[in-house]
Amino acid sequence: MKFAKRMDRFGEGIFTRLVEIRRRKEAAGETVIDLSIGAPNIPPADHILDVLGREVAKKSNYIYAISDQSELREAVAVWYQRRYGVTLDPGTQVSSLLGSQEGLSHIAMTIVDEGDLALVPDPCYPVFADGPSLAGAELYYMPQKRENGYLIQLNEIPEDVARRAKLMVVSYPNNPTTVLAPDAFYEELVAFAKKYDIVVIHDNAYSELVFDGRRCGSFLRYPGAMDVGVEFNSLSKTYGLAGARIGFCVGNAEVVAQLKCLKSNMDYGMFLPLQKAAAAAITRDQSCVERTRSAYQARRDILCDGLSEIGWKMEKPVATMFVWAPIPDGFASSEEFVLELVEKAGVIVTPGSAFGPSGEGYVRMALVQDEPELRAAIRSIERSGILTER
Repeated sequence: MKFAKRMDRFGEGIFTRLVEIRRRKEAAGETVIDLSIGAPNIPPADHILDVLGREVAKKSNYIYAISDQSELREAVAVWYQRRYGVTLDPGTQVSSLLGSQEGLSHIAMTIVDEGDLALVPDPCYPVFADGPSLAGAELYYMPQKRENGYLIQLNEIPEDVARRAKLMVVSYPNNPTTVLAPDAFYEELVAFAKKYDIVVIHDNAYSELVFDGRRCGSFLRYPGAMDVGVEFNSLSKTYGLAGARIGFCVGNAEVVAQLKCLKSNMDYGMFLPLQKAAAAAITRDQSCVERTRSAYQARRDILCDGLSEIGWKMEKPVATMFVWAPIPDGFASSEEFVLELVEKAGVIVTPGSAFGPSGEGYVRMALVQDEPELRAAIRSIERSGILTER
């Protein structure tokens, strides 16, 4: 058989490999604590589930949705106005996504052609680079270095690169580095995108998971942002709807229209009961958001404090549901450490190299286990001796 040359750009995803390791060890009767994949274990609030259950029971809801219901588009506009202070036209500036991952993997097809240049952060969530790669783009990695607070240094992007670029992916609060970006960064970003005529895709999936009293807004609230790009948002982490695959692309009407056009040729819209549940999630009682935020902050404190106490020093994240930690001394690579950690301690984390060249030397840990499991992971790592043997 002959396959597409574009598949040469992709190997087996690291998350798939880690799942296979977990299955092998569990089949052998071993206990495994998985902190690798950001799969939330905090369920949706009852009022969201009530709507979903009621709508799923309606036989009339099993037709093709084809497009977003006006109720959903209007709910998103209300949500963005209330939460972020951003005004959206529900008819032209809102499109649902079958999860942000789906949208991020496809939107580059509407912006870049084969051989065009896309700017992506490094390290970054893999689909930020995979989406443009699927569209045939050449990638230019924008380093997010610790010495710069993990912020992209736009002034360090070469002039010839900036002039060639058609697309830029940015995300703060950032996965995997967990940092926020200040107002000055976004102001510079808008000016940069306007100067070089670059479409900005801003992923804002973690805007509600911000800790210690901090607040996070939307890229679109900055003057001129609506002229240069769109924002992706998701209900996966904030509302516990990860498996339901509910996300949104909002912002520049031309970009949204192109994405809607592409999607009209690829899918038949979001399942109608999910549209109803999504509208309920973002417009009704929001106390569940604070409970979710508090739960992740408590998990962060347990894991970071506990690992630091046994000798693995790390900074506490200010946002997201992840911890970005340097690998302990004595290991040649993040993947080597991850494989040894799971074999000796039964704890799975993700090597930083999975997120791009600048991720080497780090691991990402997802706060997706309850507090007893996190404490058990700390004890297992301490007993394994992995932190003291080298």
